[in-house]
Amino acid sequence: MAGPPTSPSTQRGAATRRRILDAATEEFARHGIAGARVERIIQTARTNKAQLYGYFGSKDGLFDAVVTDSLDRITTVVPIDADDLADWAVRLYDSYLSDPDIVRLATWIRLERRPAGLLVDDSDRLNDPKTEAIRQAQAAGRVCPGDPFDLMALVIAMSCAWSPVSGVYAATADEPEAVHDRRRAQLRECVRRAIAL
Repeated sequence: MAGPPTSPSTQRGAATRRRILDAATEEFARHGIAGARVERIIQTARTNKAQLYGYFGSKDGLFDAVVTDSLDRITTVVPIDADDLADWAVRLYDSYLSDPDIVRLATWIRLERRPAGLLVDDSDRLNDPKTEAIRQAQAAGRVCPGDPFDLMALVIAMSCAWSPVSGVYAATADEPEAVHDRRRAQLRECVRRAIAL
């Protein structure tokens, strides 16, 4: 049974909040935390400072919300398949092509906030569904032994080989599909070998 109808003001509020998050994601990905400008965010989001601060409290609060939103989005768009970590790596590669801002945001977090340790200050991420899925696949004998978090980090790092954070080459979606197919095949094989029993 459906819940109560959403009021127009609640719908408008949710739409405004979403526009702010989308504009802020682009701004933070392009300019980092220090370089991002609230004025550009509110102009792009077609809102005002009062609404931005009403929803997020501060520029830092907005950045935290952008990071949480981005991590939640990538977890939903690219759910882990511990029985096929090689395919998960390829799907991550594809997600970085279609949405490079997620990797750029992670880079800014490293540069401006957390140069060491976990990317986000969230100890629950150590026991999140991704590491639990890997742990279960290990118990079933489908994934090599090792710390599940470290295996997840290894697969994610391999998927970033051609991402905007690569120290060698950053791929873009407008490159020939044959080039992406070659990289996908190589990534799939490397991850398969890395996690094989």
